[in-house]
Amino acid sequence: MKPQYVIQTTADGSHTIYLPQLDEHYHSIKGAITESCHIYRDCALRHRAQQGFDRPLRLLEVGFGTGLNAAVSAEYSDIPIHYISFELYPLSPDISQRLGYDRPLIEAVNHAAWDTPVNITDTFILEKRQADFLTADLPCDIDIVYYDAFAPEKQPDLWRMETLRRTVEAMASGGVLTTYCAKGSIRRMLSALGLYVERLPGPPGGKREILRATKIAK
Repeated sequence: MKPQYVIQTTADGSHTIYLPQLDEHYHSIKGAITESCHIYRDCALRHRAQQGFDRPLRLLEVGFGTGLNAAVSAEYSDIPIHYISFELYPLSPDISQRLGYDRPLIEAVNHAAWDTPVNITDTFILEKRQADFLTADLPCDIDIVYYDAFAPEKQPDLWRMETLRRTVEAMASGGVLTTYCAKGSIRRMLSALGLYVERLPGPPGGKREILRATKIAK
């Protein structure tokens, strides 16, 4: 059966996709753009970049989705970024275009070819991989992880200890992972994997807390 994609307006005026078959949204109904900018760009990318680098940052995203996280990250031009995103079921560019995100690079990231690195800007390389994150070979020396899978109740395999372990093993020392999911079980698993886990305030008008986990430098 062909998936149904229902476009809905979120609290900040931007749009998200609702999947009736999963009873799940691609972005928070409290504000799609607000969520992407706060949880991923600001609490992960900006935070990590401010620690100083003399090389491009390597960023791993779990779930390319609408391309919004990639687009707002590509706007951050303070440091070169190699952005690697896994998505098993890509949206067609026309569906993403119907969302009408007012971001300068949204069309570029959504129309970029799959399974090959693409220069979106002089400082941003996007590599979209159409593959199952659970079984794919993961890149190494990752500085930032955007863990933006659907909720644990909807995609439990992506939130199991072994999956999180593979993700952490792909991270460089000092790497950070952010996610909207602040469940106690997820906090405890990340902590058990040796990460320093912080509960941070969620995006304005949205979730009360989010997680940022740092791989302790050895």
